[in-house]
Amino acid sequence: CAASEVDLLPCEDPRRSSRLSREMNYYRERHCPARGEALACLVPPPRGYRVPVSWPESLHKIWHDNMPYGKIAERKGHQGWMKQEGSYFIFPGGGTMFPDGAERYIEKLTQYVPLKSGLLRTGLDMGCGVASFGGFLLKENIITLSFAPRDSHKSQIQFALERGIPAFLLMMGTRRLPFPAQSFDFVHCSRCLIPFTAYNGSYLIEVDRLLRPGGYLIISGPPVQWKEQEKEWGELQAMTRSLCYELIIVDGNTAIWKKPAKASCLPNQNESGLDLCSTNDDPDEAWYFKLKECVSKVSLVEEIAVGSIDKWPDRLSKPSARASLMDDGANLFEADTQKWSKRVSYYKMSLGVKLGTAHIRNVMDMNAFFGGLATAVASDPVWVMNVVPAQKPLTLGVIYDRGLIGVYHDWCEPFSTYPRTYDLIHADGINSITDKSGKSRCDLFDVMLEMDRILRPEGTTVIRDSPDVIEKAVHVAQSIRWIAQVHDSEPESGSTEKILVATKT
Repeated sequence: CAASEVDLLPCEDPRRSSRLSREMNYYRERHCPARGEALACLVPPPRGYRVPVSWPESLHKIWHDNMPYGKIAERKGHQGWMKQEGSYFIFPGGGTMFPDGAERYIEKLTQYVPLKSGLLRTGLDMGCGVASFGGFLLKENIITLSFAPRDSHKSQIQFALERGIPAFLLMMGTRRLPFPAQSFDFVHCSRCLIPFTAYNGSYLIEVDRLLRPGGYLIISGPPVQWKEQEKEWGELQAMTRSLCYELIIVDGNTAIWKKPAKASCLPNQNESGLDLCSTNDDPDEAWYFKLKECVSKVSLVEEIAVGSIDKWPDRLSKPSARASLMDDGANLFEADTQKWSKRVSYYKMSLGVKLGTAHIRNVMDMNAFFGGLATAVASDPVWVMNVVPAQKPLTLGVIYDRGLIGVYHDWCEPFSTYPRTYDLIHADGINSITDKSGKSRCDLFDVMLEMDRILRPEGTTVIRDSPDVIEKAVHVAQSIRWIAQVHDSEPESGSTEKILVATKT
């Protein structure tokens, strides 16, 4: 591609979005090019690009030349977000609502929220800046998926991923966020500026859909005790009361609520006119699914509530009530866990995949099912973005019950991340994510070209499929300049699969 496309974001392109409606931030959501319109070229790295600083050092500093954008450092340096020092950007850990650093802010929250107890494992940080909050929670064994839109600061999510922190490009707009219901143990907003009670409360209703029963909602900044937003603050308190959330504390401009661990109390005690959705609404559906103005009914509540579900790390290896709802779910779960334990061991010992070393930090599993791969690498210094293809069974809730994170996505479209953001991309059955009912929905070339866009230079891809699909993948790999090797699969997998291991040059 041209050097001007160094940070190509096919579905978040301002040139396209500037022509779209601004109502409910529609123009800042995903809007992908039509098939045939997308650029078919390799995205170049910026001049001076080098292999990223490895984890955990990267939490505190990254190479300036890997994303030479100083706007956030200039504008937010006094709040401790980041600053430039020589050939590095340095991250002191600050944020707009916690200029003294994320660690001190987390200590304050710990007075009211059990962040160090093992009870909480998965968090969602909305409008996250450079994701220092999520980054500093990692040492508490809490994995936070941080998100922000592409905006005037351009690169906040790119900085987060370069630091090795789980992050995703996303906008709260007209659609549900691409996560299952009851997935996060807490939701955090630090000056995220989301108008929670606007549009008949659609955004707070969406937060409620995502929050696990017994989970925590933490809002720092407007409208909490904000002089210019007294009306919005009153509406937010009324709406959380209608949902029977318990207001635990208002500490300055920080408010913390706890969601009830029982089924929704609606329509009782309802001063906000909130309604329950009809029974034909599936709260787990979230791929290009319009926001609702009604509160979802869910089939499981107390069984997967915070406090009922196993603590971390026990929850990783036990099938949750959600898995047991599926046909033969508990047995499938067990078999999948054992299968991926063996496969990952084979990758490390026989195929030379550098999992468990400083070479690999950001991992993506493109076809995650129950998160077996992520479970098998849980003790390695990595985090895994588990992707459940939108046309496949909605198993992502089981992944969150395990204490892992992920998103829904359709691989016939580009992924919502910047170029050069993953060290290892794994695709099990790559043909099945482009096919439906035996018909090809998109081309293997397009999917592998997208993999190249989001893979860091010298990053690794592992693709598993039948020998004929792997043969096609080798041709594509050569055309996009990967160094590729084909291997037999593990002895216990039989000879029905081949494994392509490739390195991006």
